[in-house]
Amino acid sequence: MFQYVIESDTGLKREINEDRVAVAKRSDGLLLAVVADGMGGHNAGDVASDMTVKSLIEQFSEEQGAELKTAEQQRSWLSEHVRRINREVFEYSEKTPGCKGMGTTLIAAMIDHGNCIMCHIGDSRAYLIGFEGLAVPLTRDHSYVNVLVDSGEISQEEAEMHPKKNWIVKALGTEPSIDEELIQFAIPRDSYFLICTDGLTNKVEDTEIAELVTSEMALTEKGHTLVGLANERGGEDNISLVLLSSKIEEGNP
Repeated sequence: MFQYVIESDTGLKREINEDRVAVAKRSDGLLLAVVADGMGGHNAGDVASDMTVKSLIEQFSEEQGAELKTAEQQRSWLSEHVRRINREVFEYSEKTPGCKGMGTTLIAAMIDHGNCIMCHIGDSRAYLIGFEGLAVPLTRDHSYVNVLVDSGEISQEEAEMHPKKNWIVKALGTEPSIDEELIQFAIPRDSYFLICTDGLTNKVEDTEIAELVTSEMALTEKGHTLVGLANERGGEDNISLVLLSSKIEEGNP
């Protein structure tokens, strides 16, 4: 049984929170956790992220009788609905004043008793965190600098300091179709699963995340402390996360 905490904070410098985050659980035990970061460089990023998360959560909750028993059925469901929402967001942006060019990142993780199918678009991230104290990245940013790294033009170290490190090359809703990335993995017992926007990972190192998440604090305090740390270091961006634990901890809700 998973316990989880949700956090979403505007940060210290932005007037609007363009992040959206939600978790829904079905009667058959399936859980869907979603994080979306509306693109700040585009118009109406909060509209794009809001449309995306609401549509996914509503569809997941309404389809209580839908057959999602196998990994293949779960993959198909995620792919179908992410592509549908991409088309809807794009079409809305084309016809709505002030919304043209809007888009959003997406992490949508469907969890079935420790097995997970996850959709990844953009530069929001996902981690598995074990009690050995490591935060294992499950995603790789769909970013301009990673394209340069893959082509051999710059090193990974240079990418970390590149002035365009936050440029993403794939987002939901900016084009009429999307080639989403689907990742399948297991969440081991007695571990943590974190999905978050770059407002957290741009300010808090992976090693720090792992140390804090595996500390003795209650789960709710861990989520709150991660956001607080990002704000202490500038809080220039919105900060959002879902932190799930596969261990029931004393003091959790």
